[in-house]
Amino acid sequence: MNLKIAVLPGDGIGPEIIDQALKVIDAVCEKTGHSAEYTQALTGATAIFETGNPYPEETHTACMNSDAVLFGAIGDPHFDNDPKAKVRPEKGLLEMRQRLGLFANIRPVTTFPSLLHKSPLKKELVEGADFVAIRELTGGIYFGRPQGRSEDGNTAYDTCVYHRFEIERIAKLAFEFAMKRRKKLTLVDKANVLATSRLWRETVQEMAPSFPEVELDYMFVDNAAMQLIQWPKKFDVMVTENMFGDILTDEASVITGSLGLLPSASIGIHTSVFEPIHGSYPQAAGKNIANPIATVLSAALMFEYAFKLNNEAEMIRKAVEASLEQGIVTEDIDKTRAVSTSTLGDWLASHIKMNF
Repeated sequence: MNLKIAVLPGDGIGPEIIDQALKVIDAVCEKTGHSAEYTQALTGATAIFETGNPYPEETHTACMNSDAVLFGAIGDPHFDNDPKAKVRPEKGLLEMRQRLGLFANIRPVTTFPSLLHKSPLKKELVEGADFVAIRELTGGIYFGRPQGRSEDGNTAYDTCVYHRFEIERIAKLAFEFAMKRRKKLTLVDKANVLATSRLWRETVQEMAPSFPEVELDYMFVDNAAMQLIQWPKKFDVMVTENMFGDILTDEASVITGSLGLLPSASIGIHTSVFEPIHGSYPQAAGKNIANPIATVLSAALMFEYAFKLNNEAEMIRKAVEASLEQGIVTEDIDKTRAVSTSTLGDWLASHIKMNF
């Protein structure tokens, strides 16, 4: 099978962690007889510096012509420290989501037995935690209009807008995920306050009879934020709107002990994007110290979701588990005997070649 992959390294540590994922993809292809065809493209601050546009048309064409997109990270301190910047790297990410129709962000949250001691939560709370957070990605307050500030600059406003079809398509995906797992779905909203949340709850309630095997419950977002920390093992599949999902999935990421461990998949109408949940970590850029595991596991999701190659995805996950068990880790996991970013990538690729 020929895998056509658009590669968008982006900013900061993006190029370094992407390089390690490509090593792993190549190792899997070598072992299984597949071939990978990569198209490199610019995005984020890197694209702004070269073209003035955080998501150039050439990048969009590369994504549209590929079966999947492997994405690194976006963000640069140059723009963070300039509140009047007219173009920001993050605008490229939002544009990519809109133009590719990336309506659902899927973030699996699982704990690794060898790293339970790294979690800020007690071992008995996190051991066995395994759930999927599904975040709506192209609607809500991040995209709602009108948006802006008053002429005197003293008032600002954003508008949260959702349409029923946006809720239906992501709720259907969430129900389907629940059917493949433990058949429990939690809708997170703020229906006691927000009209958009009441539309979410009404729509999901109407869809529930089509999935009679799924146990459906509802949770206000403030309560969900608390219960994620108190009882993370109670969740199976969680679905929620854009901003709530942004906040809750970052909160959930600490359960595993490191932001460098969690992958994500953004499922789209035209193609799908696979990326680590962490940012560009500019302080570490070029130092060969960043953890590439989240990006490598994002490549595993790519094999699973984009190419339906579950065995190949499992090869990657087993290699990652082996590296954690044997202590082949970067400094965010263990400062005393850390390996470099590139060394970890080489180890994972070699493990796949030698053991599968």
